[in-house]
Amino acid sequence: MVTVTPSQAAPNKSSKPTMSANAAAHTKRFFQVAPLLGLSRFRIMVLRFFYAVIILLLGVQVWTEIVTHPVAWQPLPAVAFSFWGALSALAILGLVNPLKMIPLLLIQFGYKLIWLLMVAYPLWAANQLVLSQAQGLTKANLLGVVLDLLVIPWGYVFKQYILLSHPEQGALNLSQ
Repeated sequence: MVTVTPSQAAPNKSSKPTMSANAAAHTKRFFQVAPLLGLSRFRIMVLRFFYAVIILLLGVQVWTEIVTHPVAWQPLPAVAFSFWGALSALAILGLVNPLKMIPLLLIQFGYKLIWLLMVAYPLWAANQLVLSQAQGLTKANLLGVVLDLLVIPWGYVFKQYILLSHPEQGALNLSQ
């Protein structure tokens, strides 16, 4: 007669997680905020993707123009292209250190918002934006501002750059 122990008769299913349980746990960790970083892995990947978009959409176009520009540059367009070239080149660092390069995204957000307020809004208010030279840039900058608003981790920015507990670093110390 063969004797079967309970562990041989019915293997313990809870001792080894199933594939779907592993996937669920991995997904949960992917979206869970890491205490040291203050952001989830997902948010960090979104930041990296956004830096890649900047490199590909802005960088390729701007650097092609910088390298192949056939005549001497006019001063103001040269400033704009120099700025965009530097922004797209620095975005490469954002792929490696996405959190350290958030100030680059803040600069991008700021210049687009200022341009919209200085150029697009007055044209729109005067009913002259449609079919003007600024119409295309208005659409691009408006889309950029919306994307920046969605991608920039504003809670992290507030905690890291405004509410630092080290007053010697230049941030507000509101804990006193």
